[in-house]
Amino acid sequence: MGRYFGTDGVRGEANKDLTVSKVYKIGRYVGDYYRKNGKGRILIGKDTRLSSSMFEAALASGIAESGGDALLMGYGTTPCLAYLIANEDFDCGIMISASHNPYHDNGIKIFGTDGLKIKDDLEDPIEDYMDDLFELPRAEGKEIGHITAYAEGIDHYVDWLCRTYPTDLSGTKILLDLCNGGSCTTAEKVFRRLHADYTVMNSAPDGININTNCGSTHLEGLQEAVKKGSYDIGFAFDGDADRVLAVDPQGQVVDGDKIMYLLACYLKEEGKLQGNHLVTTVMSNIGLKKALDKKGISYAITPVGDKNVVDCLRAKGYVVGGEQSGHIINTYSGYFGDGVKTALNVLEVMKKKGQSINELCDELKVFPQLLINVRVKDKNVVLQDEEIKAKINEVAEALGDNGRILVRPSGTEPLIRVMTEAESDELCRQYDDAVIDLIKAKGYAA
Repeated sequence: MGRYFGTDGVRGEANKDLTVSKVYKIGRYVGDYYRKNGKGRILIGKDTRLSSSMFEAALASGIAESGGDALLMGYGTTPCLAYLIANEDFDCGIMISASHNPYHDNGIKIFGTDGLKIKDDLEDPIEDYMDDLFELPRAEGKEIGHITAYAEGIDHYVDWLCRTYPTDLSGTKILLDLCNGGSCTTAEKVFRRLHADYTVMNSAPDGININTNCGSTHLEGLQEAVKKGSYDIGFAFDGDADRVLAVDPQGQVVDGDKIMYLLACYLKEEGKLQGNHLVTTVMSNIGLKKALDKKGISYAITPVGDKNVVDCLRAKGYVVGGEQSGHIINTYSGYFGDGVKTALNVLEVMKKKGQSINELCDELKVFPQLLINVRVKDKNVVLQDEEIKAKINEVAEALGDNGRILVRPSGTEPLIRVMTEAESDELCRQYDDAVIDLIKAKGYAA
């Protein structure tokens, strides 16, 4: 990770960590770069948080000042933007979103012409320009770029989804939690065209209610509503809809591990699981690995971050992977996570096999897992402490083959994430506390 770019672009609290001047400079550099290395056509999308329009104006101004053309998709989702970049006449795409974070945060995600997040070799000079290490020329006269609307992009994306996954969803009762986020512009259009018996909740964004007690990070409301309404399944998206989690008819969570499991099993049955591999991250539950072993499916494990999953998929030629958080990539329809697309994947398997979501995941037994976030003064200092490293090793040895501990820094916040899997909730709490208490005792907690 760089000075500003983390695992998911540049992110911070709006007008505090992430300012208009920083965002404008990103626009200036990107506009200059793609004017010189392409046609200079850059698509900008935004989620529904309050600061998104402010940053859209800053990006567009910077791009146009550098001589690039900024096309404004408007409110939408990250996968919609990624699809348009990869399939239409754009050099680059920029999504304004902080994904699942609270409304006061925001972020800038940059995608290259292939629809994938840009590599470090482009992030580094952007950071140098943000730090005023060099200057860029300004376009003048006729060279100044245009700023125009591109709202039709949403419909292009919806058309593509419905063509790619034309499953007739009639007869399936579905509840959709739109998180008051970007999926409010896409999900209903898709499910309506596929004849689903669907209901939506949290579908009235006001700028500050995105991710507020709703969506994939706050499933309680969806769980209760699915049970009360006798739905076959519920889906909850995050703020920019690149991830999704499901809820079964009893209100139990179907997380990304279970979704990956059912997709991998289905693709293997269909002879489409290239390399017989699923790509997971270090956060996936031990239960997933044991269930895959029983099915004769191998798995590759990457660090946290969809970027790492995509890199592995591309390098090895595998076709499906993702994260426990619900960021799933099915490469048969693009190298980008897409919550709505993943929901359609799940429904397609349910329809074709004539099985419920529970039946499809029945053989995956999830080990108890406890993740606790500790806010700290300096993430790097904590993880370099020899006494803390020794404590983590001590816990790992005690767990042996019947559990594991993972301690890692957040990619976007000043947090240390301590996660333990074990045979009981009590053991998870005991081992999490052993590490967290030491972090606090040594004065690292903020």
